[in-house]
Amino acid sequence: MDIALIIFLVFGLFIFLSSFFTVKQQTSVIVERFGKFHSVRHSGLQLKIPLIDRIAGRVNLKIQQLDVIIETKTKDNVFVKLKVSVQFMVVKETVYDAFYKLEYAHDQITSYVFDVVRAEVPKLKLDDVFERKDDIAIAVKRELNEAMTTYGYTIINTLVTDIDPDIQVKNAMNRINAADREKTVAEFEAEASRIRIVAKAKAEAESKRLQGQGIADQRREIARGLVESVDVLNRVGINSQEASALIVVTQHYDTLQAIGADTNSNLILLPNSPQAGSDMLNNMVASFSASNQVGEMMKKNKRIVTKKEDKYTDNLPEKKSEEDESEEE
Repeated sequence: MDIALIIFLVFGLFIFLSSFFTVKQQTSVIVERFGKFHSVRHSGLQLKIPLIDRIAGRVNLKIQQLDVIIETKTKDNVFVKLKVSVQFMVVKETVYDAFYKLEYAHDQITSYVFDVVRAEVPKLKLDDVFERKDDIAIAVKRELNEAMTTYGYTIINTLVTDIDPDIQVKNAMNRINAADREKTVAEFEAEASRIRIVAKAKAEAESKRLQGQGIADQRREIARGLVESVDVLNRVGINSQEASALIVVTQHYDTLQAIGADTNSNLILLPNSPQAGSDMLNNMVASFSASNQVGEMMKKNKRIVTKKEDKYTDNLPEKKSEEDESEEE
């Protein structure tokens, strides 16, 4: 008797506890009574009649994501793989439709995505597919919303997250990009080379200008120094010819010393006897004398030509006056 009572109490306790169940947040539970839809229960502690009511299923109300990979071709006959991510959820008020009208929601969504993508992408070239991927995503979302609303689903968003052309097409696109960048690099390098050449030419021109100015200044100072040396020698009783000979000899030996000090100089043959300075001076004096004679002859000839022109000019008006007088007579 005691054993039967214990069994009865245990069974009653089991029946009592089975009358209660809990529903998690963002979840709905479908309750059926004798196999027929009875009610939809939402989050919290719920009650059902044991042995009469049963939990038919649970519906997730969270946002879900389905990734669909489609292979199709573009308008320019390039095969590409697109990855379309669909974010969807069950509307709380239409849990009945989502549970009873549609059994495999993922398969249904995948079919619509395939249909829309294979209708839109063949209208576009490969470059346009990359540029207009948002338009493809919007078209997918529009079609899915129209179709899935009937079954209690709503489409939150659709995203084209990856576009993967054939490997050969990708390599060709990379080569085009690389060639374009190499062209840009070549243009910049050419411009930089032109700037360097122009700058170098300007620097060389400035260097030669300064070098010429320096040589002119040097020769001017040398001439001034020679004049001062001759003046000093004249003051101590050395005439101009002797002073010039002394300066020439000094310059001659200074030149020989400078050439000997440079070990990298080429072979140069110069007279090194003491008489060489005198010979050089005599040659210079002879050259100056010849130059002076030529200059005097040129001046004399110029004076003769000038006199002839003046005489012709003086006689020209008198002839004109005689002709005028004859015309008057």
